Amino acid sequence: MSSKLFTPVKIGPVEIRNRTIRSAAFENMCVANGPSQKLFDYHTAVARGGIGMTTIAYASINQSGLSFEGQLWMREEVVDELKKLTDAIHETGAKASIQVGHCGNMTHRRTCGQTPLGASGGFNIYSPTFVRSMTVAQIDQFVEDFVKAVRLVKESGFDCVELHCGHGYLLSQFLSPYTNHRKDEYGGSLENRMRFMNRVITAVREVCTELGLGLIVKVNMNDGFKGGMQRQECLEVCKQLEKLGVDALVLTAGFVSRAPMEVMRGNMPLKTLAYYMDMKQFWWLKLGLKCVGGFMIPPVPYKDGYFLEEAKLFRKELKLPLIYVGGCCSRKIIDEVLDAGFDAVQMARALVHDTDFVNKLRDGDENTRSGCNHSNYCVGRMYSCDMKCHCKCDDELPPKLKKEIAKLEAKWGNPQCQP
Repeated sequence: MSSKLFTPVKIGPVEIRNRTIRSAAFENMCVANGPSQKLFDYHTAVARGGIGMTTIAYASINQSGLSFEGQLWMREEVVDELKKLTDAIHETGAKASIQVGHCGNMTHRRTCGQTPLGASGGFNIYSPTFVRSMTVAQIDQFVEDFVKAVRLVKESGFDCVELHCGHGYLLSQFLSPYTNHRKDEYGGSLENRMRFMNRVITAVREVCTELGLGLIVKVNMNDGFKGGMQRQECLEVCKQLEKLGVDALVLTAGFVSRAPMEVMRGNMPLKTLAYYMDMKQFWWLKLGLKCVGGFMIPPVPYKDGYFLEEAKLFRKELKLPLIYVGGCCSRKIIDEVLDAGFDAVQMARALVHDTDFVNKLRDGDENTRSGCNHSNYCVGRMYSCDMKCHCKCDDELPPKLKKEIAKLEAKWGNPQCQP
């Protein structure tokens, strides 16, 4: 069977030159919640590296959705700089997408300017922060904010928009019984828990049709822990999204505030995570990581294509285009994914390691694979500074981090990390 990898694919009205998409993994490269030169340089490098479409990550619909100072906030003030970025991406022949959403109960007062909002009130121990339950009036306003953000996406020159309904962010918090304990029409049954999502998708679908934007939704196949959403409920959510007319789904799993390594697999590099934290601001969290980090963030085994078998079950039940994400670091696994009926693949860590990876897939053979060894160093540092592979660091890493990286690469990775 001939490979589909370097054949065009359509997502709604948008044709992409090949079937590779840079996934919306958080870059932490913004300055004052706006685009930076570093963000520009990274995504244009990925575009020159042969990607079909690159996705800017984690753009909040409003200030209350911000978790990080390096996170993008969609507002009028950032449109001109984003347009420069999308123009540069388009010059390479690639398309540009942006993920929009709201972090919900994983925000912080210092970044979002208020007590965090969520589906339900309480205390999020993983942030940690107190959380206020959203009122119906706030839900109404957030539907409008999603629409406003998507209009700004078009003004900024993007071809597609990806709405985040997974990983325990705000829309996912309404979907999951773990975080949604509401007693009104937005809680209880799955039908009620989908109500906020339905309203957002319906409103955004209308705008995307009007503006000619492709509409992608990232959604869980499971939350990754007992008490969260399981496969059957997640499948019902996917079927509902299909009925609402989205152009494609990205199938994922995990819950960042409860089962983060279900998303990424392997180990969280705890020494790396603690090393880059601000000691004055997060001394208590660094102490907690040292004492109980392994318990709070347990490892989940990594293998290439780690979501594929579960994703195949969803492929059998759904007719709309599906985008696979999860361990796409070799030509072999990518071809296996596409041969299983998926329309495109998303990847992140392979492109953090090497922005030219897609060109190398094109010019290589069936044995071509990324040099990423899955130490997750890039993940450990992205919460405090820019996402970067340890192979690309200009400064010498301290011995304790080198030791941690070597240990985790021996556990999960390939024999040698290729620079």
